[in-house]
Amino acid sequence: MHTHARLRAIITADPLRMRVLDLVKALALPDCWVAAGFVRSAVWDHLHGRDSSPLPADIDVIWFDPDRPDKALDTGLEAALRRSDGSLNWSVKNQARMHLHNADQPYRSAVDAMTHWPETATAVGVRLGALEEIEVAAPLGLDDLFDLIVRPTAAFRAGKRQVYLERLAAKGWSETWPGLRIRQD
Repeated sequence: MHTHARLRAIITADPLRMRVLDLVKALALPDCWVAAGFVRSAVWDHLHGRDSSPLPADIDVIWFDPDRPDKALDTGLEAALRRSDGSLNWSVKNQARMHLHNADQPYRSAVDAMTHWPETATAVGVRLGALEEIEVAAPLGLDDLFDLIVRPTAAFRAGKRQVYLERLAAKGWSETWPGLRIRQD
């Protein structure tokens, strides 16, 4: 089965993740994805033979609108999501301003922003499309995610390498998912 189809099947089989996608879709934000650990953990748990995959500590919702970069808007969107489901820790970020936080050139879209994230396996997002189908954004592909490879993206191989190494130490992914292969290149 093609990796995009495998990812869709994993997410579709998880009622809690589907509910999250439905809540985020209701916001009707442009270029909006639920990304990072929300996707990564579900796949890694599945590949490690776990029956269920708990949601990550925070739900990363990314979107892109250069005309509305105000952080206060993201705070309001987080509050709206908390009103829909207060049991989840929502993190909403308009990627149109996040290049400033990350010392990058301006991003062109939410998907472009993902290419500047630390790990290839994390640079994946999903959302519900108009017909309730799961759409996948994987600008760096899905191979590393499904091959259980953690490797830095281009920027984190050189100038931001220390950030990548600190994330590896802090996340402790190998303890949770012992089948991972951690790469430095």
